[in-house]
Parts: sequence; C-alpha cells; structure tokens
Amino acid sequence: MRVMTNGIINPDSKKGQFFGFTSDYFGGWLWKNGNRVMISFIESKQPGQGHLSTLFAAIESYGLKVAVPTPLGQMEKILRRKGFVPHIEHDPQMGPVEVWMKPQNANGPGVMTEAAKQVN
Repeated sequence: MRVMTNGIINPDSKKGQFFGFTSDYFGGWLWKNGNRVMISFIESKQPGQGHLSTLFAAIESYGLKVAVPTPLGQMEKILRRKGFVPHIEHDPQMGPVEVWMKPQNANGPGVMTEAAKQVN
C-alpha cells in the first residue's frame, strides 16, 4: 500500500489536482505533513467565490486534517467563521507556533482514505 508522501503541494501538481488546488484558483503552495495539510501560504485568485471552502472540504473528504499556521488578516476571519480555533504547537526549528484547526480535528490522528494514499 502506498501512502501519499509528505512535502510541498504545488498548484496543478498531481497532489494539487487531487485536491482541486489549481493555478486558475490559487497561487502559493500547501504542505502535507502526516495526516495534515498545512495551508501556510496561498492566495485566492478569485476571492469570495468559494474555492477555499471547496479546497478545505476536498482535503477533509480524504481523511486529512486542515491546519493553518499563523493566519493573517482575511484568512483569520475566514477560519473563525468556519469554526477553526488556535492552539500552540512546538516546532523544533521555529519554537512555539500558532496553528488553527477545527476542534474535532485538533486531537487524534486522521484516517486517510485509500484514494488519498494512492496519490504521490
């Protein structure tokens, strides 16, 4: 059984397309780490059209958690509306980092679906 590898997810890459993370909707990148997809640097090319909600739903539908480190401005407002809450994690290189997740996703491992495991 193959497992989706950790690392960067660029728009239009195989993993990016799997989640609907495409260059017509987004700039930037995602980062898969374990059972989480970190939304650390993305830009919506069509704000207010629901593409971010669709991206979050796609990630979660494959058994992965959405995590957003240190959101700024509009992203923090969006996360609050979606029920995300901040908590502090310790990063070995950066020290304490604020990470936002949905409360039901903050604890315990996610269970990645078989479809997600096959994408590399």
